[in-house]
Amino acid sequence: MRSRVVASTWSAVVAAPGLPDRVRVALADRVHAGLVRAGRPESAARVSRGVLRRVGSRRLRADLLVRQAAAEIQLGTPPGLTDAAAAELEFADKAFAKGNVRSAVASLTAVQRLLFDRRLHYDRLTSPMADDPGRFLAPWHASATVGALSASRGRREPAAAPPPDRPVRLLIATYGNHSFIEPVRRYFEEMPGVDVRFYDPTGEAAHISLMNNARPMAEHILAGRSAYGDRVAEWLQPLVDWADVVFVDWCAALAVLFGMIDPGSTRMVMRLHSFEAFAVWPHLVDFSRVDDVIFVSEHLHDLAAAAVPGLASGGSRIHVISNAMDLRRFRREKSPAARFTLGVVGIKSIAKDPRWAVEVLRHLRAHDDRYRLVLLGQEINPAASPDSKAYWDRFLADIADLEPAGAVARLGQIEDVPSALTEVGVVLSSSVRESFHCGLVEGAASGAVPVVRDWPFFASRPHGARSLFPPDWVVDGTRAAADRILAATASEEAWRKTGAAAADHAIATWDWETVSRQFDWVVCKDAAGDSAATERTDGVDGE
Repeated sequence: MRSRVVASTWSAVVAAPGLPDRVRVALADRVHAGLVRAGRPESAARVSRGVLRRVGSRRLRADLLVRQAAAEIQLGTPPGLTDAAAAELEFADKAFAKGNVRSAVASLTAVQRLLFDRRLHYDRLTSPMADDPGRFLAPWHASATVGALSASRGRREPAAAPPPDRPVRLLIATYGNHSFIEPVRRYFEEMPGVDVRFYDPTGEAAHISLMNNARPMAEHILAGRSAYGDRVAEWLQPLVDWADVVFVDWCAALAVLFGMIDPGSTRMVMRLHSFEAFAVWPHLVDFSRVDDVIFVSEHLHDLAAAAVPGLASGGSRIHVISNAMDLRRFRREKSPAARFTLGVVGIKSIAKDPRWAVEVLRHLRAHDDRYRLVLLGQEINPAASPDSKAYWDRFLADIADLEPAGAVARLGQIEDVPSALTEVGVVLSSSVRESFHCGLVEGAASGAVPVVRDWPFFASRPHGARSLFPPDWVVDGTRAAADRILAATASEEAWRKTGAAAADHAIATWDWETVSRQFDWVVCKDAAGDSAATERTDGVDGE
């Protein structure tokens, strides 16, 4: 297929009149796969269009579209992805209308694997959902089966205030990742009048098996009852019945399972971070059973609301509360040499885009070769995916001359980040997307000059880096970043003054002493469902 003559010949064969549909489709799959492997996705798409015009069977057309879109994802966003989703969802809706839930979910699962494939959203520097979530997910939103998935099922009674004669019973539940919930957990465990239970099913093999597959979740939701749902209720209902308030961190699989249970008078609070907005899980959550949803930023809420209509239709109250961070511990004296050291905290995903930071460094070193870059934290795993390997190889090539010269240092995972930041004078957010970027804010709290790329995922939207941070922190490109750094580090006095102002703002705005009041209100003081909570939360968040 690398030969244009051979490829053209086969393209003509599969589009020739007279071939039976099944033969044509089987040949088309072979030709398409060969063209994709040969690195010619445009030709593969052109062949598909020619074949589809001659296939009469709608079932075979849908199968072909889905298979070929799945093959093309490895090279980018397939041009036929929307058509493939629409064609397969048509069969899901037909099956659901006839009461065939299993077939409906089989088609739904095929589409879910396409639209929410991690390679489209996590392993690249862009995502089709970031451009326009509503347009990208239009076939998904238009499906009657998907609508039934997120339909409000309600609860038998509204959330109630806890009895006044005992402590508030708070269940905090998460799965695996504790990094963002630990400060919140400690805060409530130390609060008088609150009885906290912390639950993570990690290590419980029988329960983990219930979480690892969205398919039985969807079947249960659409059918209304199932043996699978009975097992989930047997597991989680006692936890819900004990609690006055359930706080589920991460709006992922565990959140779906809690949403499958009628909470009765227990108030349900969920927090959605970032990756979930690009995943299928929130589409399976019954938000009519969720009293409060917490987002860490306005731009993340905007994205999730456009992607998941059930958020609005379910009636949950929305709160924007930044991540819990003890920022005062980062404010320490910096050495004079830190003035010329740029830092990026965390480069474990392609979205962190450390190559952008290297480009900034090169602009700076063209003026003064004292500038250097340190990278702190876990690195991208090149074995995670072909995209990860390709990006990491390019990054290593970028620093091939800088690292041996000492201009770039990769420090890896750091236990004592506040101490490490005493040697960092400028902290960069080089990311293409962030929900909040704790590493950047921690660096700012340390007195490092913050330089934030106008995150491309959100740059054209009402909310993003520019609405989250002070205007002078945010830059449009690498040259603008270098210009800000050169100005801020022109003298030691200017550098320290700029860094001190950033630290003052970061600590006053996002330190846990401020943010804790918002969690206190949403999780405990609003236990009776007082509608003033949204106003109170947003007001504090805007200080």
